[in-house]
Amino acid sequence: MKKAKAADRHHVGARAGGPHLAVATAARKVPAGCAPDDPRLYFNRELSWMDYAWRLLARAIDARLPLPDRVRALAETAGFLDEFFSKRVGGLKRQLLSSVSATGPDAYTVREQLSLVRQAAVPLYGAMAATWQQDIRPSLGRVGIPVLCDYDALSADQATEIRRVFEQHTLPTLTPLAVDPGHPFPFISNLSQSLAVTLRHPKRGTRHFARVKIPRLQGGWMRLTGGVISLQEVVRHNLDDLFRGMDITGAYAFRVTRNADVRHNEEEADDLLTMISDHLRKRRFAPVVRLEVERSMPKNVRRLLMRHLLIGADDVYEGTVLLDPSDCLAVASLGEPECASPGYTPAVPPAFSDSHSLFDVIRSKDILLHHPYESFQESVLRFVEEAAGDARVLAIKQTLYRTSEDSLILAALMRAAKAGKQVAVHVEAKARYDEEQNLAWGQRLEDAGVSVTYGLPRLKTHAKVTLVVRREDQLTETFCHIGTGNYNSESASTHSDVGILTADLDIGADITDLFNFLTGYAPVQDFRRILVAPAGMRRAFVDLIRREADSAGYIVAAMNELDDAAIIKELYRAAAAGARVDLVVRGPCRLRPGLAGYSKNIRVVSIVGRFTENLRIFSFGAGDAAKVFIGSADWRRYHLDDRVEVAVPVQCPDVKRRLSRFLSGAVAEQHLAWELGPGGAYRHRRGPPPGLHERLMAEAAQ
Repeated sequence: MKKAKAADRHHVGARAGGPHLAVATAARKVPAGCAPDDPRLYFNRELSWMDYAWRLLARAIDARLPLPDRVRALAETAGFLDEFFSKRVGGLKRQLLSSVSATGPDAYTVREQLSLVRQAAVPLYGAMAATWQQDIRPSLGRVGIPVLCDYDALSADQATEIRRVFEQHTLPTLTPLAVDPGHPFPFISNLSQSLAVTLRHPKRGTRHFARVKIPRLQGGWMRLTGGVISLQEVVRHNLDDLFRGMDITGAYAFRVTRNADVRHNEEEADDLLTMISDHLRKRRFAPVVRLEVERSMPKNVRRLLMRHLLIGADDVYEGTVLLDPSDCLAVASLGEPECASPGYTPAVPPAFSDSHSLFDVIRSKDILLHHPYESFQESVLRFVEEAAGDARVLAIKQTLYRTSEDSLILAALMRAAKAGKQVAVHVEAKARYDEEQNLAWGQRLEDAGVSVTYGLPRLKTHAKVTLVVRREDQLTETFCHIGTGNYNSESASTHSDVGILTADLDIGADITDLFNFLTGYAPVQDFRRILVAPAGMRRAFVDLIRREADSAGYIVAAMNELDDAAIIKELYRAAAAGARVDLVVRGPCRLRPGLAGYSKNIRVVSIVGRFTENLRIFSFGAGDAAKVFIGSADWRRYHLDDRVEVAVPVQCPDVKRRLSRFLSGAVAEQHLAWELGPGGAYRHRRGPPPGLHERLMAEAAQ
């Protein structure tokens, strides 16, 4: 097939439509008889990510939702864009500089993807700014948080109050940085907020430029009598204290995003920890991939910033307001009690509701945990803490990808090590954005006597597993937790994840072998039950899909992302053979559902609501005969080939039925679900409440 022109290719544009968003897509037509690897059968991953940003923003626009939920949704959208530009656009920029000519399964070039991402991002910036200025900000005033924007409209008392607070608390922290032959252009840190200040010398008439960084105090806001005001605006209107004797001719907000896709050569590294430290330093000074500026910024100031930051016009995004995710969240916390988000207290899992030993409960049956509906603290944390304090426990082993700053789980592991138990933790030193924290935790664990390993060459360890070895009546038992989410109490309250606690002997032996591979030299493993990537997980999933294709059966799976071309080809073949496929994919999806002759039997929905859907569940077949797995991997090439991932088969009939009920409910969800069409448009089903998350909260409470 001849290479399609960029204008004919799938691209995503979007428009706000009242309280919801509709995404309009012009897609390539797919003729009959295409090969499974035809580029027209695949959506572009980066544009699919941008579609997800619009689904996030839809919640901020939806007037039916409580205001705190809308503020969080706006913050989540802004935070998503920060990460998208630093990682995804950063990766494309690196490929462009390296003259990478290879294309993905959709056949887009790197340059075309960058162009189309910009086409999708520009209207998104406009919609975000309009949502904040015209809707959410005025609404905050009605719940006790007047956001003051017009500095000149402040009362005399308010102006005096601001001046006093500014001089006492803010002024000493500010450092104006001039730019002239004697002062080089300053380093601008990633995602920091700054003012580009233009000045004039009143006697000589010379023009000057300076940069002022906005300090991260009070969440970006200053509270005063009668409302709150942006700290950026306070600094902007009090610059005379910084530049005495100069005329201030302008002050314009800007924000930079640096490339997080800084590569390192692990094969040449003599020491992993030294390599990671060097990697962190390189990331801090990485090239800029995005410059956000106020729309009022003059062209000459923009050109100055572009020249010094080494970027082009396509890297500049303008808006009437620059939204910082932390600022969006902080402003809501300043309001009256009625503005507070409706609280939710996770339920104690019924199996753990009494004072019996968890080990007795787990020995009797497998336990399914579903967070945040069921308490992470009263299940996973309790499991580790009880193991740490149990005199019969001989050893505890755990993988660590991301955790909270004050992790109670790791505190329990350190207590266990100090008590003489054998404790081993495999810390992933290459977990992006968490490298520094993970290295710090690794050092603290080592200081407490824990055996710590820091990763594997060329592979990230993304598996979420804990192994407890316990002596009971002259027998050695193993108890395991295998989950879809990190051992992080903070994300456990905002992300939907599942996990299994089991005393199954074969699974315990498998997890034991897995840790031998992670911490020692045992590359050849023959796992009994669990699926492990990159060893055999891909092959196992392909075989399971083909089994359903041969029997015209049923496949239903939930995951974060679906981008693996080989898996998608198998799903196309299964659908063409008569199998029915239901996919719950929260984020990007390369697969095109509903295409006659290819994917007519495939349905894709995305659930976007109060909690972030992070679980990975895979079911092949129907009823009690279905083969069901949960694990840490999405159907992504990166997960299946470049990471250590674990998926565990569900053996307990009760657990299997509960997971099947969840999958059925997610596929049929109306209130929170967006259904993906063959042309790339997501249609919000917009059914009446309650939605899936609210129903699960109610069920857990009962």
